[in-house]
Amino acid sequence: MRDHGFFCVINHGYTPEQTARIFDIADVPFSQVSEADKKVYEATIQKTGSYQGFKLRKYWHIENGVRDEVEHYNINHDVTRREHPEALRPFIPEIKEFARHNHEDILHPILRLLAIGLELPEDTLVKFHNHSAVGETDVRFMKYYPRSKEDELKSKNVWLKGHTDFGSITILYSQPVAGLQILTRNGTWKWVKHIENALVINAGDALQLLSGGYYQATIHRVIQPPPDQRQYGRLGVFYFSMPDDNVTLAPLVESPVLQRAGLMKLADGVKPPTMVAWRQERTRTYGQIELKAAGNGVEEEIIQGVVVKHYN
Repeated sequence: MRDHGFFCVINHGYTPEQTARIFDIADVPFSQVSEADKKVYEATIQKTGSYQGFKLRKYWHIENGVRDEVEHYNINHDVTRREHPEALRPFIPEIKEFARHNHEDILHPILRLLAIGLELPEDTLVKFHNHSAVGETDVRFMKYYPRSKEDELKSKNVWLKGHTDFGSITILYSQPVAGLQILTRNGTWKWVKHIENALVINAGDALQLLSGGYYQATIHRVIQPPPDQRQYGRLGVFYFSMPDDNVTLAPLVESPVLQRAGLMKLADGVKPPTMVAWRQERTRTYGQIELKAAGNGVEEEIIQGVVVKHYN
């Protein structure tokens, strides 16, 4: 967590059969919903700063005019937040239970361990992540589609640039089709190995801000799969967790660990953002604005006075 903000979890409470069931459900928004209906349930990203609903293909700019080839369908942990496509409705009770399981049986134990690591009461971070609170913690079903050789060449085989997630903890159900890589401290990209029925855990910006940088947000990217896997769609199941909308993302200065490390604040003059302000602006700008080159393949933008880096 100090170096990469990244680890894997096994024995998380779902059997291989339950995990396979969720992956089957995850494909429904992509294989059983018409293109016309996808537009009906499209997320109002710019208007609301929310991904709830469909993020359709070609919304994000990747590089050299190349647009993304990934769709995702996002369901708030409050599954009644908005209406869902007809094909998905029979599965909403299972998705609701899946969200509860991720939140209470996986996320909360991880947050307790992280609080202990800061020498804080173990419910400190749990209190910021209430399952019933207003926020954008959600289940995400995500599918990458193969791209043309021309687009692969223009984008140097990068499907999503190196970035950090903007929430606190991302839970990814391990995928057999490779593509995910993390950036190590020595500047090299390393493949994330598939572990059957395991979870890949990424720390995000919100956790880095709350811990004053003590816990690092994972820098990760998605690239073209290896040659023997390129004919497959890459289906993903995620639980993106964020602190409640009203939480201020300021360092937990009461932590003895942060006091000893001197990690007590953001840059001078920067006011800590609320979670709602942070996630809305990060959502609206991602893949939509011109980034500023900062050298060595790093590009930057400013969100709520904080420098956000992208790794190209």
